[in-house]
Amino acid sequence: MNKTSGIADERIPGKLIGAIIAVGSLAFIGILTETVMTVLFPELMRELHVDTATVQWITTIYLLAVASTMPISSFLKRRFPLKGIFVAAVILAITGSLIMIVGHSFPVLILARVIQGMGSGVATPLMMNIILEQAPKSKIGRLMGVGSLVITVAPAIGPTVGGAVASVLPWRAIFVAAIPVVLIALVVGLLCIEQKTPTQEAHINPLQLVSIVLGLCGLVMCLNQTGVAVSAAVSGGSPMHATVFAVASLVVGVGSLLFFGWSSKRSFSPLIRLGILRDPVVLLHLLAYLILPVVGIGFGYVITNVAQLSLNTSAFTAGLLVLPGALIGAFFAPVGGMLYDRFGATRPILGAFAFAIVGPVLLLVFSMNLTSALLAGFYFIFGFGYALGFSNIMTSALSEIPNEFKPDGNAIFNTSLQFGGAAGTTLFSTILAVAQAGAGAEGTAEFRHATAVGGAFTFAAMIIICLIAYVALVMAFRVRRRRVRQ
Repeated sequence: MNKTSGIADERIPGKLIGAIIAVGSLAFIGILTETVMTVLFPELMRELHVDTATVQWITTIYLLAVASTMPISSFLKRRFPLKGIFVAAVILAITGSLIMIVGHSFPVLILARVIQGMGSGVATPLMMNIILEQAPKSKIGRLMGVGSLVITVAPAIGPTVGGAVASVLPWRAIFVAAIPVVLIALVVGLLCIEQKTPTQEAHINPLQLVSIVLGLCGLVMCLNQTGVAVSAAVSGGSPMHATVFAVASLVVGVGSLLFFGWSSKRSFSPLIRLGILRDPVVLLHLLAYLILPVVGIGFGYVITNVAQLSLNTSAFTAGLLVLPGALIGAFFAPVGGMLYDRFGATRPILGAFAFAIVGPVLLLVFSMNLTSALLAGFYFIFGFGYALGFSNIMTSALSEIPNEFKPDGNAIFNTSLQFGGAAGTTLFSTILAVAQAGAGAEGTAEFRHATAVGGAFTFAAMIIICLIAYVALVMAFRVRRRRVRQ
């Protein structure tokens, strides 16, 4: 009798599946519209009359808005009903899409991306919080893998969708098509999202919110303006203005984050409870989860732009190059979660990333002799390993955190993911811009060669980032093993 009862308790409720589909669809559309834009950068540069370093803000500002919104996800979950949070995310997503449809200037598009990013910044952690709170314990790994599937499939088809749409329709048609999907998700969410825990009288500290937003924005602005300064110096211009801006951004960013940490320790109801980061296992997992998206999200930008600007492919072909690796990786994200449920964290995570790093190594080796097939094939290797192991990093870290602090851990890890993605797009676009500086007009042999050189430096940076993350994870598992033995 008890055994039967235990099996029943471990079944995944139908309404939970519906809730994950609804909120996941909203997160999916947000990430899709983010990655759709990367393949359209050359077209947007021509339409809006901006350069490579400027146009990447279409993606970077979106990721910054997501990263700036995610820190309040823990507060939102404690203070408001889940359905109310979901409806707010839907309103933001639809508003941003409508502005993208009618907007025709760069500042208006930036505003739309901020609004869309806020919607996605609410939806993604909401999906993870629902899984962590309502999923049967023995199924958490695979359901977190399903959540990661949502985050991974969108980058998989985003560049392809962008290239396909741009070849037959105006690029704004993408946002027209997104609105019905969001409305369907709204209906499913209202029917399936359930409130399992009561809300609390939580309060938000405006100074803490402002400080973390300034901190995240300041650091990415510093990275961006450093690239602008280097590009100016390489092309013979004056780097002074960009250098001053970069230093000021760094001071504001670091100072704001230090203030956030200081005020959180002294606050009765902090925006995010940072005490969980005192655990070295959690902190080392967080380091890996922060820097790996620099590669994972930045890869889509690098592949599509190197293909178009170095190999002279069309936007549609460039998008197709990303599709096989991202789709196979997306398919195996839930498989990675099942491996975690069965074997624990160590072997599934370390094995996956040992395989993933082979991709950028091969890209670096063949960087000056790449073809479209090699680009797609080597990215396939990376995408498979990355998706197989990435969601397990967060699941592994959260297993060390008490249940009442899991929403805070979710907020911290999801914020780190988005910040890493923003930093990756900025870093890699800067490397390419520096390599292209002074190399002549787009389409010339000199410009294509310069882009290939920039790609080589980018692949080298990817390898270094992956190695740092791998070492951090090895150290985390060693600390955990010593802890278990004691």
